[in-house]
Amino acid sequence: MRFLPHVTVATIVEDAGRFLMVEEYRDNRIVLNQPAGHLEADESLIEAARREVLEETAWHVEITGLVGLYLFKADNGTTYQRTCFHARALSIQDGRKLDDGILRALWMTPQEIEQRHADLRSPLVLGCIQDYLNKPLYSLDLIR
Repeated sequence: MRFLPHVTVATIVEDAGRFLMVEEYRDNRIVLNQPAGHLEADESLIEAARREVLEETAWHVEITGLVGLYLFKADNGTTYQRTCFHARALSIQDGRKLDDGILRALWMTPQEIEQRHADLRSPLVLGCIQDYLNKPLYSLDLIR
């Protein structure tokens, strides 16, 4: 049987010590995540990251670098390969409808995110933020 992990992107958007997060309805509960989603056909990873941030938060961003690459096996057995970027917020598109399932976008401190640990969509959410804060960040030149 062929192994086909799901290719996903996530984006850390930080401004003055606060992070752009989304609350979404997933599996009959409200969860907290970075703006994130699946790569679409004929789309680069950077384009996917930019699109997902806009669709889930109404923010236009400039992708500025790479935080890391992650593999995660969910409880349902599905494996996700996540490319996590960091970005700079440029402007918000007021009145834009957010993706289905997204309840709201909000800016949170790391402490506020940690306090909602039980609500995180996966361990990758906090792991990516901790990597952004504590590990080297990488140039977009790594991606071809």
